[in-house]
Amino acid sequence: MPEENKIVVIANTKGGSGKSTVATNFACITAGKMIDGRRAEVLLVDADDQETAADFTAARKQDHPDAPAYTCIKLTGKAVRTETLELAPKYDYVIIDTGGRDTTSQRAALSVADILLVPCFPRSFDVWSISNVNHLVEEMRQVNPKLQAYVFLNRADAAGQGRENAEAIELLRETGSLTFLDAPIGSRKGLRSCRLAGAGRHGTDRQALQRQGGRGNDRAASTLF
Repeated sequence: MPEENKIVVIANTKGGSGKSTVATNFACITAGKMIDGRRAEVLLVDADDQETAADFTAARKQDHPDAPAYTCIKLTGKAVRTETLELAPKYDYVIIDTGGRDTTSQRAALSVADILLVPCFPRSFDVWSISNVNHLVEEMRQVNPKLQAYVFLNRADAAGQGRENAEAIELLRETGSLTFLDAPIGSRKGLRSCRLAGAGRHGTDRQALQRQGGRGNDRAASTLF
């Protein structure tokens, strides 16, 4: 990842889009990267009141002690901005998981973000809610002009199961301030199992789970990182 793209925020103004799953998997992916012969230094900031990312990380450290490690901290409110700015120089990648609504924590994260990733479930209510994210991005770019914003399908239907994916993609491509990222992440039982077990779907974690399909996390991460 270029130096100017090191702080990545996973956010949406609607709950249930799978933000924490994406954030934790991206933390696993980046932690497995090699930079100049060493493991990447990764900071995962849990800025969601539900603290899913922190719980996942604790389970990962306990159940998968040999997996590539990253640091996870919990921050809320304005501290998301101040602490992230202070800590970011010490890490190669900073990934921030925010809650599913417009909060002080989410805005603080966007004020320092280089990249915003917005996972979207391919259903009408979820796609319609992206307009709220679009307005938020436009507003936050007044504070943070460098902010790049992308939207992608998460929990996408398997090929051949209806037209929801295609219809959602058509609408998402028309979202003004968000660039559509063609790296859908499927709705997979294996991914849910990984989350419960504290395992990501990349690197050392992936070998036992790859056969269950779905490589959207890898595709999205390879585009950004």
